[in-house]
Amino acid sequence: MLQQHVVQQGNVNYQGFIQDKKHLLSYLSALGHGVPDTNTWTRAEQLAYWINAYNAFTVKLIVDHYPLQSIKDLNSKLSIPFINSVWDQKFILLGGKKYSLNNIEHGIIRQRFAEPRIHFAVNCASVSCPRLRREAYAADCFEQQLQEQTYIFLNDSSKNNITANNVQVSRIFDWYGSDFTRQGNLVDYINQYSKVKIKPGAHLTFMPYDWRLNKQ
Repeated sequence: MLQQHVVQQGNVNYQGFIQDKKHLLSYLSALGHGVPDTNTWTRAEQLAYWINAYNAFTVKLIVDHYPLQSIKDLNSKLSIPFINSVWDQKFILLGGKKYSLNNIEHGIIRQRFAEPRIHFAVNCASVSCPRLRREAYAADCFEQQLQEQTYIFLNDSSKNNITANNVQVSRIFDWYGSDFTRQGNLVDYINQYSKVKIKPGAHLTFMPYDWRLNKQ
């Protein structure tokens, strides 16, 4: 489905997913019956599962309410982050338990695994998000997939504008700064993946986030 309905740049054909909804629901049902066992599943297996779940249920959320201009259109008028935003709606059924997107991202993925590169794999259906990958995540190639996603995102000039002395980076690095600075500062982290190496003392700012839908 991802290869059929997502282009290389990450834009999504949501109408295609609507036509393919039977297969999407079948996949979501399979996820619901295959929740990871933390005692027997490897770290890569668990992370791949939860990232796939987040991305697939985000697609379902958009498909269920299409057409819309932004995922934020699904917020209530009095939306409060981490209380009643669209990301706090418990519409995800996995293993007989209901989850919200925030439950999965913050309560499971970030809390359990301390892996900053997940921020370039989970997709919030918006233009400024890291691109939706054209394949599901899988344990046997998970490290390669994460590395590639991180490299692509950091060197995408529409997401980050990096020069040696002046740096404009995604708001993701502002929102989740502590995830990227456990073993150094933010510039140290970015320089691991950026083609252009940032000099010490460079001016760093955060780009506005474009919440328009990442549709084709």
